[in-house]
Amino acid sequence: MMLDEDKRDLSRGGPGRHLGAFLTVPFAVFGRSAIHWINSSGAAVIFFLLAFQKIFRPKQLSKIVQQVYYIGARSSLIIMLVGLFTGMVLGLQMHSALVNVGAQGYLGTIVALSLIRELGPVLTAIMITARAGSAITAEIGIQRISEQVDALATMRIDPLRYLVSPRIAAAILSFPVLTAMFDLVGIIGGYISGVLIMGANSGTYIYRVQASVEMKDITHGFVKAVVFAVVVSTVCCFQGYFAHMREDSHGAKAVGLATTSAVVLSCVLILLSDYIVTSLLI
Repeated sequence: MMLDEDKRDLSRGGPGRHLGAFLTVPFAVFGRSAIHWINSSGAAVIFFLLAFQKIFRPKQLSKIVQQVYYIGARSSLIIMLVGLFTGMVLGLQMHSALVNVGAQGYLGTIVALSLIRELGPVLTAIMITARAGSAITAEIGIQRISEQVDALATMRIDPLRYLVSPRIAAAILSFPVLTAMFDLVGIIGGYISGVLIMGANSGTYIYRVQASVEMKDITHGFVKAVVFAVVVSTVCCFQGYFAHMREDSHGAKAVGLATTSAVVLSCVLILLSDYIVTSLLI
């Protein structure tokens, strides 16, 4: 009798079947997450391409100008403030380190290249994400859950052309300008802390800034700014546009979670794309 039951257990897989299922659960979870991430990435790329080609349609200029004012002009104050204190902190830290090795004359070089190559584009993108990107996601998300997007489609107005395309175009125009503003104010901040406060030589600082910065450094910084603009605008608009399709929540809670996801994901992708672009341009 016991022999017959053992044979039936073996034919059904027995205890080994449950053990195998237990061991494969982590891989199944990882696989589902990877597939979901790949699907979302592909959808976001298609979303960007569809929206980008509609930038050049007629009657888009006025909407783009409005978004440039919102994303660019209204972010300029916080960009200058962060750039000033970033440059001041960088000037203090680098001056203290360079004095120990007798190379304080290179303060201007380190401050300028650090800001123009890396800190300027990255910190500018992160600050715009925090100020404007979150608002874009929330605005589009609220329009989606209140069925305003569906109303646009009912009136034969393309929601992508009306809501998304002007924001992507405005981000591409605003990010390089704000990055240049951040770099300039940051270099001034380094001068204030390094020269006026710590006593470094003024002429040497200015000379090193002029001599060390080449056109390719500025170009690389602007390339990063454009890449970050595409990443931030696409992620924020995508999260808001599809906020109603979230599986974990609905309504106003979905908009809040979409906004949080947009900011976090944008910051992570900014750092990831920064490494990729740097490795390609270096």
